[in-house]
Amino acid sequence: MATKSDYYDLLGVQKGASDDEIKKAYRKMAMKYHPDRNPGDKSAEEKFKEINEAYEVLKDPQKKAAYDQYGHSAFENGMGGGAGGFGRGGFGTGGFDFSSSSFSDIFSDIFSDFMGGGSSRSRSSSQQRRGQDLRYDIVISLEEAFTGTTKNISFRRNGKCKKCGGKGGDSTSTCSRCHGSGVINTRQGFFMSQSVCPDCNGTGYTVKNPCSACGGTGMETESKTLEIKIPAGVDNGTKLRISGEGEAGLGGAPFGDLYVYVMIRPSKVFTRDDKNLYLNVPISMADAALGATIEVPVIDGGKVEVRIPKGTQTGEHLRLRGKGMTALGSSIRGDMILNITVETPTHLTTHQEELLREFAEDRRKNGDTKNFFDKIKDWL
Repeated sequence: MATKSDYYDLLGVQKGASDDEIKKAYRKMAMKYHPDRNPGDKSAEEKFKEINEAYEVLKDPQKKAAYDQYGHSAFENGMGGGAGGFGRGGFGTGGFDFSSSSFSDIFSDIFSDFMGGGSSRSRSSSQQRRGQDLRYDIVISLEEAFTGTTKNISFRRNGKCKKCGGKGGDSTSTCSRCHGSGVINTRQGFFMSQSVCPDCNGTGYTVKNPCSACGGTGMETESKTLEIKIPAGVDNGTKLRISGEGEAGLGGAPFGDLYVYVMIRPSKVFTRDDKNLYLNVPISMADAALGATIEVPVIDGGKVEVRIPKGTQTGEHLRLRGKGMTALGSSIRGDMILNITVETPTHLTTHQEELLREFAEDRRKNGDTKNFFDKIKDWL
C-alpha cells in the first residue's frame, strides 16, 4: 500500500500554520492542480484529490488536532472507536463531501479568480448594474496637442428621469427573488455562475407603480455639454476618462464613464514620431556648398536660427535638442530633426549657366571630381 503524503506538505505550509494560512495555501494549490487547468493530466487530477483531502482535515479543528497527534492513523479503521480512535463513523476522510458548504464557499472564491476578478460576494450590486460607458472622439491640431487645450463637447445620453429621480416609479419593494442583491448565483457542482436577476433587471427592487415618463426604467434622453481639459503631450488614440459622465444606470444605479478619444489632425509643417518632430528643409546648392544660417519654424511658435555646415548633402539630418513635442504628464521635450534636401535649380539665366559651366570645368582641372566614365574605369 502506497504511503500517504503529509497533509501539511501537500498544502506547502508548516505544522502549526494558522487557519488563514492553510486556507490561502489550499486556494493556491487547488487553482494550480484543478482539472480544468490541466485537461487530461491524470497526475494533476490525483494531486487535486489529495489537496482536497488534506484541506478537509486541516480546516476542521477536531480533525486537525487528531491528525497532529496521530497522523494518518487517526482516520484508519484499525484504531477502532475507543478513546482517541477515529474510524469512518467518526472523522474518517474516505468519504468527505466535496459539496459541503465550506468547500463550496472557498471554491466560489477560486472560481471567481479563474474569471479574473475578486469574490463575487464582495462586489456591490450597484457596480454590477452601473450605466453604460460612452465614447466621444475629438480632433485637435498638433499645436494644441503640444500646449494642451480646453474644449467644450456636446452629446446625448440616457440620464436620470427627472420625474421619478431615476427610481422608475414609486411603491418600491425589495426583490423577493434576489433579496436586493440584483444578481442570481447558480452553482452546478464545483462551478458557480452569476447573472442579472430577471425579476428586477438587476436593480434589487421591484416597482409597483412605474413612472409614466420613463416607463419604469428610471432613464430619459438628455443633452449634455462638458468642458474637458486635454493635457499637453497627447497623441493619436490617447484616451481620457471622465468619471460618471456616461449613461445612467437602470433604476437609479450609478452613471457609467465617458471616454474621450483624442485624434491629432496632420500638420502641414511637422511630422510627429512620439516625442520627436521632423521638418523637411530645402536649401540651395550655394548654401549647401558654402554653408549658411537659415531660419526654421518651431512648434512653440516663431522661428529659430540654424547653421548649415559647408558641404551639406541631401539626406543629412540636423537635430535641434529640446525642440520637439512635450511628453505626456512631463515637462520633458523631444527633439526636432531637420531633413535636409539640396535643391537643384531648374530655371537658370544664361549668365548662371555660364558660371556653372565655369565652376564645373574648374573642378575638373583641379581634379576635384571625375566624370562617370572615369569612375567606371577606376572600378574596373
